[in-house]
Amino acid sequence: MGSDKHKKIKEAVKKRYSEFAEKGTSCCPTCNYDVTEQAKKIGYSEKELEQLPKEAVMGLGCGNPTALAELREGETVLDLGAGAGIDVFLAAKRVGPKGYVIGVDMTETMIEKANKTVQRDGYKNVEFRLGEIEKLPVKDNSIDVIISNCVINLSPDKLRTYQEAYRVLKPGGRMLISDLVTKGKLPDRIKKNFDAWAACIGGAMEKNEYLRIIKKAGFTKVDIAAEHTYIEPGLDKALAGKIMSVQIRAYK
Repeated sequence: MGSDKHKKIKEAVKKRYSEFAEKGTSCCPTCNYDVTEQAKKIGYSEKELEQLPKEAVMGLGCGNPTALAELREGETVLDLGAGAGIDVFLAAKRVGPKGYVIGVDMTETMIEKANKTVQRDGYKNVEFRLGEIEKLPVKDNSIDVIISNCVINLSPDKLRTYQEAYRVLKPGGRMLISDLVTKGKLPDRIKKNFDAWAACIGGAMEKNEYLRIIKKAGFTKVDIAAEHTYIEPGLDKALAGKIMSVQIRAYK
């Protein structure tokens, strides 16, 4: 895939997520569902949602990576594609005042939205940085745990993304990723559709190939912690049963 197509994919993704941040809409704006109920469906408990700033819950994602990341007090956590901060703010509570959580996102309006929450609510152990997950604005060997929620499928260069994740993790560090993968290949019309990419579908990779990419980046003990068939209102009928939501754990 050439750099021109990479650029167009990123532009489509930024446009879509800027609209989410500005309008407060979800991945399925015509589906008329409550974002809190959607968050519960993908793995967030009512107790967790009650602890969170309302603005951080946008009905985005395909899992709850903080639930399986086994975060401990004092750890430094990095969220790839943090959006409005739902997983960052959850992680901040788990690592406590001696811990630190960094959220990276390439969409300016999402970073602005998240930073307003930080300033309003006085979070001291949270930081949001503008940047791309293929080129993280984070130091080498500085992170204990990496989390991400339905974001890496949006990247046109997944190997580079995982190489960057490997670079910033401390030796012995761990990663817990929620993402979408496929059973078999997607139709070309889906893979070439920028709207499908921005909807987290067009860039989804076949499951075994996705795991191979993570291992190629250097990670070990790569395993699927949980998986289920992804069901989304308005999903193309040709994709029924082909999209899987997975939570993958791996170590440096």
